Amino acid sequence: PKPNERNILITSALPYVNNVPHLGNIIGCVLSADVFARFARLRGYNTLYVCGTDEYGTATETKALEEKISCQELCDKYHKIHDEVYRWFDVDFDFFGRTTTNEQTKITQDIFKKLDKNGYILEDSMTQLYCPQHSSFLADRFVEGICPYCNKEGARGDQCDSCGHLINAVELKEPKCKLDGATPIVRNSDHLFLELGKLQEKCEGWVEKSISEGKWSSNGVTITNSWLKEGLKPRCITRDLKWGTPVPRPGYEHKVFYVWFDACIGYPSITANYTPEWEKWWKNPEHVQLFQFMGKDNVPFHTVVFPSSLIGTGEEWTMLHHISTTEYLQYEGTKFSKSKGVGVFGNNVMESGIPVEVWRYYLLSSRPETNDSQFLWAELIAANNNILLANFGNYINRVIKFLAAKYDSTVPTYKTTETPEAALITDINALLSEYVQSLESVKIRAALKVVMDISARGNQYLQDSKLDNTLFNSNRPRCDNVLGLAINLCYLLAALIYPYMPTTSESVLKQLNLPQRTISDTWTGDDVLPGHRVGFAEYLFKKIDEARVEELRARYGGKESTEANAKVGTPAPAEAPASKKKAKAAAAGSGLNEVPEGVAKTAEMAEIETKIKAQGELVRKLKTEKASAEEVKKAVDELLALKTKLGDLVAKA
Repeated sequence: PKPNERNILITSALPYVNNVPHLGNIIGCVLSADVFARFARLRGYNTLYVCGTDEYGTATETKALEEKISCQELCDKYHKIHDEVYRWFDVDFDFFGRTTTNEQTKITQDIFKKLDKNGYILEDSMTQLYCPQHSSFLADRFVEGICPYCNKEGARGDQCDSCGHLINAVELKEPKCKLDGATPIVRNSDHLFLELGKLQEKCEGWVEKSISEGKWSSNGVTITNSWLKEGLKPRCITRDLKWGTPVPRPGYEHKVFYVWFDACIGYPSITANYTPEWEKWWKNPEHVQLFQFMGKDNVPFHTVVFPSSLIGTGEEWTMLHHISTTEYLQYEGTKFSKSKGVGVFGNNVMESGIPVEVWRYYLLSSRPETNDSQFLWAELIAANNNILLANFGNYINRVIKFLAAKYDSTVPTYKTTETPEAALITDINALLSEYVQSLESVKIRAALKVVMDISARGNQYLQDSKLDNTLFNSNRPRCDNVLGLAINLCYLLAALIYPYMPTTSESVLKQLNLPQRTISDTWTGDDVLPGHRVGFAEYLFKKIDEARVEELRARYGGKESTEANAKVGTPAPAEAPASKKKAKAAAAGSGLNEVPEGVAKTAEMAEIETKIKAQGELVRKLKTEKASAEEVKKAVDELLALKTKLGDLVAKA
């Protein structure tokens, strides 16, 4: 950190090392943080962006057993895969590390010892599931069963993905050992607990201050306040595992720290592997602002558990300033599933033949900031053809080609004070202010839209000015003004698009023959001086054939989709299955919360399901806050309308 400068520390949630990241993982943390880091650097802020693979814990042991290799070999294998995927996506970490390091052990144990010394560690016996088949306590992820809250199958011993509840493994109905399928029994095991209840008051005070000063994302606020409202309870921080950070306490030689106690400590430990002066970043709250990016399921560990651990040490730590969270990205109306072959994963993206800039643009433009969003192949291709190619690319190419053809690639003498030019500068400055304010508030999707609005305003300016051979031949001074301001707008766009599409920015700068520009608060339209020679015009984007939609859907639609395509030409059954007919009949007469089993879910249905879920949460929130009867009725009416619409779609399917 530098004195008298704004120092920005950025982290993205450490991706778990046991699998290839999918698009939801990528947009939820690393890509979003990369945009903010690039923006901060072009604003002139002293910026450090760190990330790395989260490598300890049950999931690693499970995957290693499955692949018949050691945990270390598994971590080495997948760390390399993650690194390659993020490099392909052009994610510009200052350092991409990992948690299986000596620094991780040293810092984790030091935090634990200070918590213990300050009276925040409790020793107690915990009832756990024990597998009699292979004579071992079962860690959370080694057991699955039926959720005690929503009664859905497939709930893990630590959390149910269907309803989001955190659970204790012993609460599961019909539990099964994932290793051998045996039914576990209940036994006691001694463990250490972090007494979060003792830290609640201090945590609440910090949360209130940080939310106000850092302008947290709304779902980050909601989830955190929900945890605090329920009241914090002692949380177990040890596990009966071998692969993890050792617990420095007699009698605990065969246990390790629970991954959600020490995973977040990975941020300072990864920084410590980057620089021995890591404490200047992590123990410097007066001069460093911490921005953290993650999916919503990681929120409480970053806003309650980790901060409480730091507060409990009694030291001055750099605490979270702003949290940016995302909802879930779904794939063509369903969930990503590596085992079922559904969805696009990092390695698929690299093999798709679609440029990285198109992927970055589409994912960031559909970032699930307030509601779940859908990845749709048709939308990705439309974004390339109708926005990147027809709007942004068209503007840059038209200006540089005209300058090359009519001005020998040399910027003419121009004025920015004429009425059309002054109007353009005023409009661009209003949009530029919106862009800067959006990204300063980490509203990533909104700022990207503004970039496209600016290029659209540039295209409008060229059209209104009637930039063509006639203007050049009949009114050269007017043409000079248009080209002079237009080339300056190209230069501004190269800077504004850089956080989102860095190689596109680099291509524009190469064509302009100019260095990277900072992102300033205002634009005067005269950065590029008369007499400057630009480079050669190149197309930024190429049209993608819309016919590829079906091909790509088939390739990444899962095993069922592949089998269905192999049977093309097989006559359809004369009647729909009974369950499907029953679902349709029910839907025709009433609204639905979700698409019933047996009905093929379309992207439109999935989108309405997402809206129903969000609207339902709003209704519950209004009732809890005792909103006016009129407000509640309006929200309920909207919810019922959505349910009816879904019912109609299902009935027609």
